[in-house]
Amino acid sequence: MNTIVKETTTAIRATLLFAFVLCGIYPVIIWGASQLLFPHQANGSLIEGSDRKIVGSEWLGQNFTGAKYFHPRPSAAGANGYDAANSSGSNLGPTSKKFIDSVKERVSDYRTENGLAADALVPGDAVTASGSGLDPHISPKNALLQIPRVARERGLGVDYVKSEIAKATDRPSLGILGEAGVNVLKLNLALDAVTPKK
Repeated sequence: MNTIVKETTTAIRATLLFAFVLCGIYPVIIWGASQLLFPHQANGSLIEGSDRKIVGSEWLGQNFTGAKYFHPRPSAAGANGYDAANSSGSNLGPTSKKFIDSVKERVSDYRTENGLAADALVPGDAVTASGSGLDPHISPKNALLQIPRVARERGLGVDYVKSEIAKATDRPSLGILGEAGVNVLKLNLALDAVTPKK
């Protein structure tokens, strides 16, 4: 009987100790270190607009539909897409008729809105959603194909818009991990700041 009581007491003490360390001390240390070393990232990588109000996060995609904006990847997150509370993909496989039909429609729409030839190649990220439905980036190729439309609508030079794309492009981590991606929110905000008033 004494052995059972002793082992039970030891188990309770170990549980309380680990709960204190792993649910108390460790999270506080990690929180403090992140606030000290990476405060912007630790607080959501939030982006402020020209009026100093928070307009979004570097890591969450938003929908831009106007002709003067660079358009993001399609989204299946939530009923209307881009819902951060309902991050998800469509879960439709490559043999799904619904998936194939939606991609064909997106390809046609992309070519039309960007003034491309009927047989022009369209980047995959322009017509397929990411796994989260909240990808904030588009490929550089996707961005380059949208330049003529955006430059025309904003009354800006093509070379200037290209330079803004370069500024909004996130390079692969450590130069080798992942692919370069253009942050759509940062790019559109930068262009909003310089677009001549009509």
